[in-house]
Amino acid sequence: MRRDRSLSHADPTTAPDVDDVRLAFVQLWGTLGPRWGIPPAVAQVYSWLLSRADPADTDTLMDGLNMSRGAVSMACRELRDWGLISAVRAPGSRRVAFQPATDFEKVVRNIVRTRKRREWDPVVESLREWIPQLDRIESDEAAVFRERLESLEALVGRIDRLIEILLGGGLIARLGLKMLIQSDGDPARDVDPLTSDLSAMHSEQHNDPGGASTPPSSSEAPR
Repeated sequence: MRRDRSLSHADPTTAPDVDDVRLAFVQLWGTLGPRWGIPPAVAQVYSWLLSRADPADTDTLMDGLNMSRGAVSMACRELRDWGLISAVRAPGSRRVAFQPATDFEKVVRNIVRTRKRREWDPVVESLREWIPQLDRIESDEAAVFRERLESLEALVGRIDRLIEILLGGGLIARLGLKMLIQSDGDPARDVDPLTSDLSAMHSEQHNDPGGASTPPSSSEAPR
């Protein structure tokens, strides 16, 4: 970035300005991004946009982050694929600017959805391809291998269904971020809604596994 000092090394006698905090914020996101499966430059562009009140075009991003045009363009394409930014145009202008998604529950779901598509779904698809192949091989080794893959597929399927619930928004909306944020530490508020909602979800899945209210995901398709 344009500044070469971080907030942690700023003069303690001088109050930090917005750029100081922005720099520290962008540096932190660049460090944490890979842990979420997001490249550092992509995380930096998103965090820099979050720190601004207005959308920013490519030239502004290049200047603010000291990145090349190609690096900014690739980061913005990646962020749009993740659903973390959107492109906007000012009235009467042909210049495209980018604004960040600020509904952070939706941001979490978009990150999970993209990582599921890129990393989880190929595992599910591969397991469902390999198990029938092993089923046609008549050997003890193939039988043991198939049995273990079937156990793995069953576990993956259950996790996949939980992810689909999360991506649908219901789990976060009823049990997730809002409840944690609004909780005042009262155990009755923390535990009772969680228990009742989990029980209701469990009952719905058993009473109407294929109903319209809980459509089966692709992970539940027969092999």
